[in-house]
Amino acid sequence: MRKWFIGFLWTLLAIIVLGTAGCFWAISEGKIGYMPPIEDLQNPINRYATQVYSADGELMGTWSISRENRVMVQYSELSPWLIKALVATEDARFYEHSGIDFYALGRAIVKRGIMGQKNAGGGSTITQQLAKQLFSDVAHSTMERALQKPIEWVIAVKLERNYTKDEIITMYLNYFDFLHNAVGIKTAANTYFSKEPSELTITEAATLIGLCKNPSYFNPVRYEERALDRRNVVLNQMLKAEYITPEQYDSCCQVPMNLKFHVADHNDGIATYFRGFLSRYMMAKRPNRSDYPEWNYVKYVIDSLNWETDPLCGWCNKHTKRDGSNYNIYTDGLKVYTTVDSRMQRYAEEACYEHVVKGLQPEFNKANKSKPNAPYSRNLSKEEIKKILQRNVRQSERYRVMKNEGYSDEEINKSFNTRIPMTIFTYHGEVDTIMTPMDSIRYYKSFLRTGFFSMEPQTGAVKAYVGGLDYQHFAYDMATEGRRQVGSTIKPFLYSLAMENGMTPCDEVPNVQETYMVAGQPWTPRNGSRARYGEMVSLKWGLQQSNNWISAYLMMHRLTPEGFVTLLRNYGIMNPEIHPSPALCLGPCEITVSEMVSAYTAFVNHGIRSAPMYVTRIVDNEGNVLEEFKPRMNEVISGESADKMLYMLRAVVDGGTGGRLRFRYNLTAPIGGKTGTTNSNSDGWFMGVTPNLVSGCWVGGDDRDIHFDSMLYGQGASMALPIFALYMKKIYADSHLPYTQEDQFDMPADFDPCNREDDMELVDDAGADEQIINQIFE
Repeated sequence: MRKWFIGFLWTLLAIIVLGTAGCFWAISEGKIGYMPPIEDLQNPINRYATQVYSADGELMGTWSISRENRVMVQYSELSPWLIKALVATEDARFYEHSGIDFYALGRAIVKRGIMGQKNAGGGSTITQQLAKQLFSDVAHSTMERALQKPIEWVIAVKLERNYTKDEIITMYLNYFDFLHNAVGIKTAANTYFSKEPSELTITEAATLIGLCKNPSYFNPVRYEERALDRRNVVLNQMLKAEYITPEQYDSCCQVPMNLKFHVADHNDGIATYFRGFLSRYMMAKRPNRSDYPEWNYVKYVIDSLNWETDPLCGWCNKHTKRDGSNYNIYTDGLKVYTTVDSRMQRYAEEACYEHVVKGLQPEFNKANKSKPNAPYSRNLSKEEIKKILQRNVRQSERYRVMKNEGYSDEEINKSFNTRIPMTIFTYHGEVDTIMTPMDSIRYYKSFLRTGFFSMEPQTGAVKAYVGGLDYQHFAYDMATEGRRQVGSTIKPFLYSLAMENGMTPCDEVPNVQETYMVAGQPWTPRNGSRARYGEMVSLKWGLQQSNNWISAYLMMHRLTPEGFVTLLRNYGIMNPEIHPSPALCLGPCEITVSEMVSAYTAFVNHGIRSAPMYVTRIVDNEGNVLEEFKPRMNEVISGESADKMLYMLRAVVDGGTGGRLRFRYNLTAPIGGKTGTTNSNSDGWFMGVTPNLVSGCWVGGDDRDIHFDSMLYGQGASMALPIFALYMKKIYADSHLPYTQEDQFDMPADFDPCNREDDMELVDDAGADEQIINQIFE
């Protein structure tokens, strides 16, 4: 009987051992529970935020999905105190086991499971915790959690086989969610202490590691005392492990929390409009006409052209990873190195804010007080205002939601005219108030908008990009998306066509008002001044004074609208709605600030236009360079014509409509420029060129009917030029930037602006971009 009983015990033990081994084998093979494929084990964290860097090495911001703002850091970038705190607190024998700590497991079973001692410590190793975070779903019962444990043990062992101890710690800290959108240790260190992980002190590292037990319960923002106690527990564990001395422990326990808390937000960081544009641009898909509404044909054409000619446009959907899938800026942990300089970007934003918010906006608000239809022009009738407001109502989110929910037009109209509590934006912070949604539309329309763009003409590198004054409340980008009438800033393109046809800045034409017959209708261009009326004046003087009669004369007597449109295409202005017309010489066409700046680079760059270059290189999360970008250029006009244009543009600043750069802002550097003002002062422009920078600025209302009613503030020299002036003053004052007032334009030593070349032919080669756009039209 005794032998039988012993045999039974051995048999039972064998069955248990074999059964357990069989279960673990089945788990390992994925026959019981979920076992991730080997590819996932070899690359378990597949979602990292992409980091965007400025040209001077500043982190501008990150792109990520909403709750995974995780940025990868390497083991070498971790503070040693982080590693010591983690090991001492979560897994004291981490460097001794192979994924499972049987001593800790046994202690947990006996003390916690059998004896019920809740403070006896857990049995999970750091590797097991990582396995749980990576591959286990949330358990809904104790039994479900118990069944997950063996699976996590197997995964932990496999992780230990695939990774070193340092790599496991790095993965653990990169993956953990520290709350407040701080996923991963890099974001957490920045969120709680405004530091890099390598800079964390003993107490700061202990605070963050303390969150690993239960981030909600030990949240230092909500429960500071509780978090302090937990931090000191971590410090005590570090003392026990002999990672710190008793003196360090005593000293650290007395240190207050000293949080520098800041929640990471996509609206934070440098150049929010630029980063928004860049994310859309890189993630763009091949344009499909059916995806664009009928009224947005222009955008379809421009997007199609960018897709074909710019390697950066749609980059993620043009390139695939090793697994064959396309790149995704929100999950693939790329590093995007841009051309934007963080200092120049800051100066551009400051210049826009100083002039528009502190200068123009108060004057505009003052003028609106006397307007019954404010912020719209007093020249509009009440019926016209009503139609405009109704159009804005139909474009609003409130209207769309109510319409989808089946409300009648009468109910919607009543809703828009009923006062309700709301929070509105001001430049001094958000304010709670009570007003009707219709009044809120008027209120937000009263804010002036601006767009600014600055780039190096020699390379096309975009150095500053301002799409507006507040990305959160006015997200529409006026640098690359918004198209507005350009007014007189188009005239240098017309004059360059004249130079290409053999004319010179010294050639004289009659300064008189003429009436021309266009398509059987009389057209009489108006001019803002009658200075030197009836005289023969030089082209230099005509551009210097932005004279409309001279431009009309050139278009009607010396050039052709068809030739002008062809040249505009070559300048990179690809709006398909720009058609040959004599009036085109006065700038009624709509163009973006970025297109205008790119076009003006040809005047500085010997007739070679540089397309905007936003990114220099893209690097993957392993440090491999995926692509490097090079300047994209095309010849627009001859070098001699460009020199003549530069001569005239400088005259605009030295004695014309751009003169206040000299007498008001005291800029002494070589500068060329051109002001622009459209009908009724709806748009104010200034384009400025220096030896190494070309910049452009637009200022106006959200609608064309929102504007200053007088030229005092409504002209381009008042609305836009000061932004360029403030920007350049800040640039020149920064000795760390490679731009000085001593820089000179690269002009031939024997340059003669009056030299004629009568044998030059009209430019009619539209270049590669024109060929592509013709294919799109077909």
